[in-house]
Amino acid sequence: MNKKTLKDIDLKNKRVLLRADYNVPVKNGIITNDYRIKQSLPTARYILEQEGSSLIIISHLGRPGGKPDHASSLEPAATHLADLLGKPVRFVSDCVGEQVERAVQNLKAGGIMMLENLRFHAEEESNSSDFAKAIVDATGAQVFVQDGFGVVHRAHASTEAIAKALPSAAGLLLEKEVETIAKVMKEPEHPMVTVVGGAKISDKVEVLNRFIDLADCVAIGGAMANSFLAAAGLKVGKSLVEPEAYDTAREIMQKASQAERQRPFSFLVPVDVVVSKNMEGKAPARIVDLTNQAIADVTSYPKKPDPAAFEVKEDEMILDIGPVSSGYIAGAIRLSRTVMWNGAMGVTETKGIAGAHAPFSHGTRTIVDAMIGASRQHANRPFTFIGGGDTVGYVEEQGLVDEFGHVSTGGGASLELMGGKKLPGIEALQGK
Repeated sequence: MNKKTLKDIDLKNKRVLLRADYNVPVKNGIITNDYRIKQSLPTARYILEQEGSSLIIISHLGRPGGKPDHASSLEPAATHLADLLGKPVRFVSDCVGEQVERAVQNLKAGGIMMLENLRFHAEEESNSSDFAKAIVDATGAQVFVQDGFGVVHRAHASTEAIAKALPSAAGLLLEKEVETIAKVMKEPEHPMVTVVGGAKISDKVEVLNRFIDLADCVAIGGAMANSFLAAAGLKVGKSLVEPEAYDTAREIMQKASQAERQRPFSFLVPVDVVVSKNMEGKAPARIVDLTNQAIADVTSYPKKPDPAAFEVKEDEMILDIGPVSSGYIAGAIRLSRTVMWNGAMGVTETKGIAGAHAPFSHGTRTIVDAMIGASRQHANRPFTFIGGGDTVGYVEEQGLVDEFGHVSTGGGASLELMGGKKLPGIEALQGK
């Protein structure tokens, strides 16, 4: 981190504007996953501990499209933050204008205020310097602290323009995220395994290429794996695919093949998959043995397997990696010292019916067990870095956050940083 951080600036008697990332799931006015809010607490507490300081928090929630939307209000976040801090948090139903100016007049030292969703104004996402100035003018802020790691890969008014309007610094969470990723990407402890899922290859080209150069094993899962399989000429039925990325998939596989010939390296694409006719979990699921046909042979013995055992039918879709594929990945993880994981291996949102296990989460659960399983002594676990919104959501839902080395609050930001890109919201901060 070559930018000023929270502890590099004087906050005494200052009104601090904090950009947090409170883009959290809300259902019926109740926050259902508060991980990002909890991760922002050290920064908020540090600011409030400084003599005479006061705190104004800005954030976005959802994609309201530049206009007010009650379902995307940050008021539930303000209420929840107050509970976590044990202090009142005043909520203001706008982020610019006279209403904010009046509210700020009553903000005393030690006070906390949260402003309404930045994205209720279209100028936020257009990176308007006038909008950034309007926020600064309305709040009377004297210092800007960027702690919303999940948004610093976007050039928005509250990430880039505003950092140029005030003395600025990185918050404790942002500093921790950047330092952790930098260390893992520059000085990983080997063997290093990277597990990459998600929907699109196009979102992860840079990071996949970088991992092939850096890691000892790269494993592919999730809907993204469908495109690799299709690009290799295998039938994938009505699975979610990205046809425009087939050439990219072939280039990545060719690069991986070269790496396998030059050094000890493995590139794992699913050899078996779990398929069904819909992803709601109401239709039967089955395993398709794509390449090695081991499962097909065993389940059909003494007869020869039916061709359907190793082909995805036209009316079926791939919804998870199979047990052999997940076993390969788990084996690599158990021999590793560093694991980078971004993206679930299947459709983890689908719940099982009639008391059954979630039908398309077996692959994801298998690799999680390999990372943190009870059969391993704690001291022998690899360092595990978890990134990506859906991945973090799964880990949080399972109550496993504390079992991993680092669970990132930013999906796109962590991927772009790992891919070697410069992030606008960090670049705009003052240098040391």
